[in-house]
Amino acid sequence: MPERLIGTIIRNKNFVTAQSTATVGDAARLMKKHNVGALLVCDDQRLVGIFTERDALFRVTAEDRDPDKVLLADAMTPDPQTIDPGKSLGHALYMMYCGGFRHVPVVVDGQPAGMISARDALGPDLKEFAAEMDQRDHIAEILG
Repeated sequence: MPERLIGTIIRNKNFVTAQSTATVGDAARLMKKHNVGALLVCDDQRLVGIFTERDALFRVTAEDRDPDKVLLADAMTPDPQTIDPGKSLGHALYMMYCGGFRHVPVVVDGQPAGMISARDALGPDLKEFAAEMDQRDHIAEILG
């Protein structure tokens, strides 16, 4: 199914980063500006965490914390699972499924290279999957 390589998918995609000393409010505004659901938290050009919409909701809003006072370091998911750009989208989707998350940082030698998300499967891979399912249904009808 989704055999496209991560490196191919992220090649022309921008990703957003912020330092762990930024506030959640600043991060949320940055995410809104770039229309993304997650950002990479980097210090000294090294990935230290990931901050997602769910982190903002569960760790800040739901706990009645002030987003303009809470630092990303205190609301992010530290040391997230990462993926190499040479892996397939299918591998990333399996990681997401097993881990219960929707974004995976792409890292090369500890440095962020991009972000892959479950949404990335909604392009050509979803069409390919639908075509495979149609073909299976058609074969099942013939064999019957």
